[in-house]
Amino acid sequence: MWLLEAATLELKWFGDRDVPDYAILSHTWDEEEVTYEDMLEKRYANMKGFENINKCCRQALTDGLAYAWVDTCCIDKRSSAELSEAINSMYRWYQEAKVCYALVTDVEAPTDHDPDATIERKEGGIEVLAGDGPYESYLRHHA
Repeated sequence: MWLLEAATLELKWFGDRDVPDYAILSHTWDEEEVTYEDMLEKRYANMKGFENINKCCRQALTDGLAYAWVDTCCIDKRSSAELSEAINSMYRWYQEAKVCYALVTDVEAPTDHDPDATIERKEGGIEVLAGDGPYESYLRHHA
């Protein structure tokens, strides 16, 4: 399993028995998503999709996690074997993540900034965290 080291944005490989605690980002794909190759070649800084990866890593560090997994850049899609393994393992990877951030960009911003407008479903282990700038939310699932 490839993970991003949140502090350095370097990809690190971990075998099944050696996987550290990590955050996972769930999001809809958009234009200019950062790929595994982009991360290796460090050509991601000006890509639109990098902002989501960067925010995920910063939030992981804030939450005390040194690693993050993002599907767009933590799977080497050039390798059919690795892609197949990732598809077969993805449910387990989400399940084993310490926290799951879900980037929600297709929702309307509240008309008034009302702290009570923030949705919280703590019984289900999910919280919505409002972001800066254009309305964004991160749903957070605690394992």
